[in-house]
Amino acid sequence: MRLRLIPRIAARAGLPARRSARAGLCALLVPISALSTVFALFAAPVSAGGAAAALSGLDFSPHAAGARLHPGAAHGLKFATSTNWAGYAAHSTKYTSVTATWREPGASCGSSTAYASFWTGLDGYASSSVEQTGTLVLCSGGRATQYAWYEMYPASPVYFNNTVAAGDTIVSRVTSTSSGAFSLYLADTTRGWSHTINQTNSSLARSSAEVIAEAPSSSSGVLPLANFGTVTFTSSKVNGGSLGASNPTSITMVTSSGTTKASVSGISGGTSFSSTWHHA
Repeated sequence: MRLRLIPRIAARAGLPARRSARAGLCALLVPISALSTVFALFAAPVSAGGAAAALSGLDFSPHAAGARLHPGAAHGLKFATSTNWAGYAAHSTKYTSVTATWREPGASCGSSTAYASFWTGLDGYASSSVEQTGTLVLCSGGRATQYAWYEMYPASPVYFNNTVAAGDTIVSRVTSTSSGAFSLYLADTTRGWSHTINQTNSSLARSSAEVIAEAPSSSSGVLPLANFGTVTFTSSKVNGGSLGASNPTSITMVTSSGTTKASVSGISGGTSFSSTWHHA
C-alpha cells in the first residue's frame, strides 16, 4: 500500500482494498496502493470458511488513485495526518530495506464490520507504487480473524493461506537492489511458517520506507478501523540502520473531521514504537 493519505487494501472475493497514506502539512493523507488495488489473488486457495465466505456480499471494487498530496508538501515534515495510516515513514533518500517485528493484535469487535492492517513497505509516501507485506485483522459477526498478505501495487494484493492469530510474533521485511529486484518476506515465528516473494521492477522509485498500521478502504472510502488496542512494532530498521536514525515522519490517523483514529508513540531505542486505536 502506498502512503497517500488513505490506506488501500484491495479485496479479493470481498477483501477490502488497502490504501496507502501520504503525509502532508495539516492535510489528510490518502495512500494509493490500498485504495486502488483489489486483492484478486491468493497465494493458496482459501476455503469456503475463509476470507471469501467472511466477506462475501461486500462491495470492495477497485478505488481510483484518488486525491494525492501536492508534490513537495509531503517532504520535510516531521508530523503528518492521514485518514488511513498511522506509523512512521522515512522519505529523504533511496531505500533498499525496511523491517519490523510485532505481536499480532487481536481486536475488540462489536456488531459492525471493521478492519485493521499492519505492514512494512517501500514506496507509497510520495510515489505511485508500493511494495509491502503484512497482516490484516477483520472484525465480522462479533469476532476477529487474521490474514497474511503481500502486495506489489499497482498489481493486485495476494493473501497467504496460512493461519495467523492474535499473539503470534510477525516479522515483515522488504528489500530491494539497484537493479530493481525486490524480496518481500513475511514470517509467523510462533507458528513456524514464512514466505519469501521475489519480484523485479527496475522502474520503481524506492523513495520511502514505512512501518504502518492502516485502516483498509473500499470503493466508497476508508472503512471502519477495528479496535486493535495497541500494537507495538519492534526491531524497526531502514536501510540497515535504526528507524529513528532515518529521521522519519510521524503519521497520525484521523477522520475527515480531524478526530484521532490511531496515534503513534515516540520511537524508543531507535527501533520501537506503538500505535494505539482511538476511534473507528
